Amino acid sequence: MTIGVDFNVKSLEVNGKKVKLQIWDFGGEERFRFLLPTYVRGAAGALFMYDITNFSSLAHIDDWLMVVKKELKPDHVFPILMVGGKADLVDQREVPSDEGINIAKSRGLSGYIECSSKTGKNVEKTFEGITQLMIKNSRLE
Repeated sequence: MTIGVDFNVKSLEVNGKKVKLQIWDFGGEERFRFLLPTYVRGAAGALFMYDITNFSSLAHIDDWLMVVKKELKPDHVFPILMVGGKADLVDQREVPSDEGINIAKSRGLSGYIECSSKTGKNVEKTFEGITQLMIKNSRLE
């Protein structure tokens, strides 16, 4: 569980380019929401992560999206992937994949993926996907 903000650096190669991501992990609790605008201003993309075994983890997605979108300039293309975590716990699933996909589409997000930090399933794919979108939107290709 993230308390406040956590920071990590991840290096990867995407489309033949070496990229170093600065990853700022915000706890989903409302009391940390005030921190987000400062970090959004310098960001090139975002991952909105929820727990597929806990429907209530989606409860405030619109509030978080509003905070992010409020900080963006109207012409700023800002990719956001919706990520369903704990994909290894399919027997405890409360949020069907179709519902996650529909939520992402209805909010105009850039995509949807499920991953598992426990098994590693789709973790690299998630970072590669958001990085490809950020590179495309920055016109660095």
